[in-house]
Amino acid sequence: MLGGLAILLALLALLAALWMRAIDELPIDGPRGEYFLYLLVLFVSVLATVRWPRLGGLLLVLMAFDLTWGAGLFALHRARLATASLMPPGRFEPQRFQWHPLLQAVPIPSLDLTSSTGLVIRHTREGTRGRDPQGSLEGSNVVATFGGSTTYDIGVGDGETWPDRLSQALGGGYFVVNHGVPGYTTAEHLIQTAFYQTKFGTLPRCAVYYVGWNDLRNAHISGLDPGYADFHLPSQIDSQKVRRIGGSHVTFSPLLTLLMRFVGANVDTARYFADPYGKAPGSGDDPNLDAIYRRNVAAISAINRQRGVTTIWVGQLLNRERLTGEGRYGWLPLVRDRDLWPMQQRFNDVLKQTAVGLGDTYVGIDAASFVGVDFVDQGHFSARGANRFVDELAPVVRRLCR
Repeated sequence: MLGGLAILLALLALLAALWMRAIDELPIDGPRGEYFLYLLVLFVSVLATVRWPRLGGLLLVLMAFDLTWGAGLFALHRARLATASLMPPGRFEPQRFQWHPLLQAVPIPSLDLTSSTGLVIRHTREGTRGRDPQGSLEGSNVVATFGGSTTYDIGVGDGETWPDRLSQALGGGYFVVNHGVPGYTTAEHLIQTAFYQTKFGTLPRCAVYYVGWNDLRNAHISGLDPGYADFHLPSQIDSQKVRRIGGSHVTFSPLLTLLMRFVGANVDTARYFADPYGKAPGSGDDPNLDAIYRRNVAAISAINRQRGVTTIWVGQLLNRERLTGEGRYGWLPLVRDRDLWPMQQRFNDVLKQTAVGLGDTYVGIDAASFVGVDFVDQGHFSARGANRFVDELAPVVRRLCR
């Protein structure tokens, strides 16, 4: 009986593996290959313990659970019938970030790697994306760029990010420091500006902030913490995989993954005080979020003004072609795709009004001139998009940051 059931599960696992290979979702040498190897080990173990029914039955139950919650959920997720999958990723993704007590996740300094998608990623010795300066920055006009993943520029490789392209466009006499980190909101930018703005021993001549999208992640959260500490900041620990146990880590065993996540959620000090996922989306603008956004922008501007750093604000661009449906692509839990661009436009207006009122410069780049091929997804630039963005931005930076 145990042997027959084990053979049936093994056949189902084989069919799942063949199907995933056929749709190019199963690299043999990656974590998913290890998952199916683990199922094979379980199958052999069941056959080897048929003389001890209790032990064999336990192993059979484990095999059934991990097959269902791994391959089964993967199939449902592809069919959009499940919100998540416990299937390991196709390729191993090297760790880029480490835990930080104030910012939750920061880039690992002096990193040089190739991502699972083939992009070359480099971090400087100061923990910013890009290359270290050649020698001293004395006499250089240092330009600091701040933002989330759209400034870190996750869709392009080393030398193709828009801060890289900005440095190339400005030419000699300038050095651009890319402070962008995936997920960062104006709450993190306020901390960066206050405590970590000086890099390579030099305060920037001016600071460029490309912001908005990540702040909107907090839209429509009831009783939103003014520092985004109830949901967004704890989520960064998991988004950037810097939690020691649990979080977004996925192991070769779905059961082990769930156990680790349970420990992380119920034992770890860093916990969520609000979980908006699974709730009905909101509609319209969020005045409370607008007020927090204005406050953060004003605080960042005040710090820069006191230090003599020129502040430049840039309204966020999004790929409107990918944001038309009733669904939610995941990053913003309570915002429908079709509502995101109107909300971003509103945020850009808020940013412009606040910047102008503070005496800062606001750069409004024509969103209509950016089309689908300028992005790799909902809002991250392709190499072409990064170039076009810098074509608009560089003249302003050159004029203000001399």
